[in-house]
Amino acid sequence: MEKVAIFVDVQNIYYTTRDTFKRPFNYRQFYQDIAKRFDIEGAYAYAIDKGDDQQLKFQSALRHIGFEVKLKPFIQRSDGSAKGDWDVGITIDVLEMAERVEHIILLSGDGDFAILLKKVKQKFNCNTSVYGVLNLSANALISAADEFIDIDQKWLL
Repeated sequence: MEKVAIFVDVQNIYYTTRDTFKRPFNYRQFYQDIAKRFDIEGAYAYAIDKGDDQQLKFQSALRHIGFEVKLKPFIQRSDGSAKGDWDVGITIDVLEMAERVEHIILLSGDGDFAILLKKVKQKFNCNTSVYGVLNLSANALISAADEFIDIDQKWLL
């Protein structure tokens, strides 16, 4: 089986599925589906740590499924805005794993990752798949991926 690494932009998937379907993504079903088709070398979920009980339960569930959960502290700015971006961390980890796997799976709709997918294909000859909500995913990201999988009802709880 082809070796794969999975990278989940948790905030992006949470907000896009919530805003589109009013339902959360089914990480267990997703992981089980990928495990049937690939040899999972690493699965990483990138999230913001607000420290609330519901979030801690969710992070524990992700770990139980098989994800390594990477957390950044939630930063509330004085103007009321918040910061909690994992783009650089995800990019570094993808580039580090790309030399060890044949396939990269990214769960996000963020167009900033388009250049990363192009680089992974060019430098490491990795296949790339993106899972995202079609109407909330950047066209550049969709075009950069070898395969785009639209998150629809079958991927939800």
